[in-house]
Amino acid sequence: MVLSRFWTCMAAALVIAIIAVRPAPAETKPDIAALEAGPIAVLSAPFTSFSRTGGSETRFGKLDFRGGLVLSAPELPNFGGWSGIAVDADAKGFVAVSDSGVWMTGKITYDGVHPQSVTDVRMGPIFAQDGQPLRRTRDRDAEAVALVSGTITNGSLLVAFEQNSRIARYDMSRDGLSPARSFLEKPKTARSMRRNNGFEAMTILKGGPFKGAAIAMSERLYDSARNHTGWIWTGTAAQEFHLTNIGDYDVTDLASLDDGTLFVLERRFRWLEGIKMRLRRVSASELQPGLTADGEILIEANLENQIDNMEGLAVSRGSSGETIITMISDDNFNHFLQRTLLLQFALKDAKTAKTRP
Repeated sequence: MVLSRFWTCMAAALVIAIIAVRPAPAETKPDIAALEAGPIAVLSAPFTSFSRTGGSETRFGKLDFRGGLVLSAPELPNFGGWSGIAVDADAKGFVAVSDSGVWMTGKITYDGVHPQSVTDVRMGPIFAQDGQPLRRTRDRDAEAVALVSGTITNGSLLVAFEQNSRIARYDMSRDGLSPARSFLEKPKTARSMRRNNGFEAMTILKGGPFKGAAIAMSERLYDSARNHTGWIWTGTAAQEFHLTNIGDYDVTDLASLDDGTLFVLERRFRWLEGIKMRLRRVSASELQPGLTADGEILIEANLENQIDNMEGLAVSRGSSGETIITMISDDNFNHFLQRTLLLQFALKDAKTAKTRP
């Protein structure tokens, strides 16, 4: 019976994987022209096993799984496609962006250290500079979000867009995102990115030699050695760097710890293995313009685990100095075959148990 259930899960997961790596056609993404910002009801189904077949194991790679939530809002067609997430320092307040041009804010509640639900959720359209919702599908493809300063309810954000590739700055309040205030200058070497391989991953470096600098990567832009390409906005210009390509994973998001450590979320699809997820850690000293960083693999997960199309990443410090890692998945608006998952892990080792800067 257990074996039968396992292969049923695997078969269903393979269908999800096939869909997950293919961008949703424009017509399947809901229109946001009439969407108004306001509170929404989101259902949260918590789970504590990272294995699809259950079990009490919590250690996966170098991470401890703290739990996850299946998020849904069946009555809301604009709920889904969540591709980027940022969290407050306490890992409670969050903001997420969707590749349909929508933002969502809320609070994560906990049962001890285990995610229990999301509350106080609001959703609304991302605005252009003229204060109107983004009109064209290629303009609405938001893939990453990062908190520049302040908090989720009173701060400043950057949002990275993939198809019409750009990084825009917004003000943030309890009511949501303001119209776009300004844009980062696009690096010349980024102009070779194809429409579906623009800015996929982005964050603000919270420490290290480039503290306060924006950093972004393409999902799949290779150098001559087939390594991944990214940029660090230092001063008035963006400087190029590279990340070793290990196994042809695509880069889906970035997040930074307060000591300058960079975390890289990656995804890979193969017909014979389905979808995989990987998280790498790159030290602040290894991240240098003009050089290629390797990083350290912290976890690799596959269809035996509770993953979907994991695209959004955020990190914060726990009360004991551990790193709290939060991920969110993009369901491509295939609500019947995919899920919006919010996952949390803890990283406890000598590299993370440092005094707060």
